[in-house]
Amino acid sequence: MSANDDADFAPIAMRIRDNVGRQGFMSHVGAELSELTRGACTLAVDRRPELLQQHGLFHGGVTAFLVDNATTIAAAASRGQPALTAEYKLNLLSPAVGDRLICRARVIKPGRQVTVVAADVFCVTDGVEKHTATALASIAMLGEKAAAKIKSPA
Repeated sequence: MSANDDADFAPIAMRIRDNVGRQGFMSHVGAELSELTRGACTLAVDRRPELLQQHGLFHGGVTAFLVDNATTIAAAASRGQPALTAEYKLNLLSPAVGDRLICRARVIKPGRQVTVVAADVFCVTDGVEKHTATALASIAMLGEKAAAKIKSPA
């Protein structure tokens, strides 16, 4: 289901896309929010020399960033409220070699205070996806008052 199919979700999706658009690190890395639905999102980044480690693979930090951001966005999209990463467990399954890195996150268990989100990361080479990482995250759901106390430099 997309934001277009869920009228109640459309303003939430617009707010999330606006907030993500103000994240300087998203621009710095060149990541894009390619899909957003209630409780799920997909982030992707194209291969660039600045994102690779010494062996020409996507740096593990790029994978971790995509997981961190995608799981938080998915949690925020599930309840329409601000969220912050509390913790995540990342398993690197195989070398991240390819033309594009894609992270798909989906809410497993929504919660009032903590939402559990799973993410899978894939490298794309010649249109073929290879599963390179998987993660499970606990995302702290913030109330509007708590979120208002956090000053954004963006």
